Amino acid sequence: MKILVTGANRGIGLGFVRHYLQQGDEVWACYRTNSGALPELACDRLHLLRWDVGTDQGPEGELPDQLDMLINNAGIYGPDKRGQSLQQISSAAMQEVFNVDCIGPLRVVQRLHRHMPAGSLIANIGSKMGSVADNRSGGTYAYRAAKAALVIVSRSMAVDLAADGIHVLTLHPGWVSTDMTRHGGLIDVATSVAGMTQVLARCRDYPSGSFVAFDGSLVPF
Repeated sequence: MKILVTGANRGIGLGFVRHYLQQGDEVWACYRTNSGALPELACDRLHLLRWDVGTDQGPEGELPDQLDMLINNAGIYGPDKRGQSLQQISSAAMQEVFNVDCIGPLRVVQRLHRHMPAGSLIANIGSKMGSVADNRSGGTYAYRAAKAALVIVSRSMAVDLAADGIHVLTLHPGWVSTDMTRHGGLIDVATSVAGMTQVLARCRDYPSGSFVAFDGSLVPF
């Protein structure tokens, strides 16, 4: 398969790159400014692209003529939990997180869906924190709002791309120990990626537009 991963230089994105290279797939790995550990994985099936999904500028590098899978993984958390409280959250922080975490994946799909034939897959990496039904603790305004909006954007993509035979899922990776969570998660990257890649391998078991956790369970909206 030919696969493109955004936010691929560390954490979950890097985990996806490692997994699919090990499977023998060809991977286009995107990063914003720092390629991180990607050069350590150098091989003839790995292509590095500099792409800041928070801007309207396209990638610096050559895109494949055809893609079988797009994984929209790039994202930010924004201010810490206290900085995203009701009294502390700012409009600037709300806009920054929304721009990267929701509009970013939309920008990427607008650019790439014409490279994707019938039978291909778009996976938008969301978070259970974007579930309205699951929100019982409040707070984290910017991150929750952006990830909730991404679920709706993904559902619209599923409807609009159905005629082209493109399947769309939103994935919840779990609470993963990464730089974003300050390594305070409950599971490691390998566990999260192993689960999500199994979901992606049987993506047609889920209706297009579904919100699915790394363990294969459906996440309530």
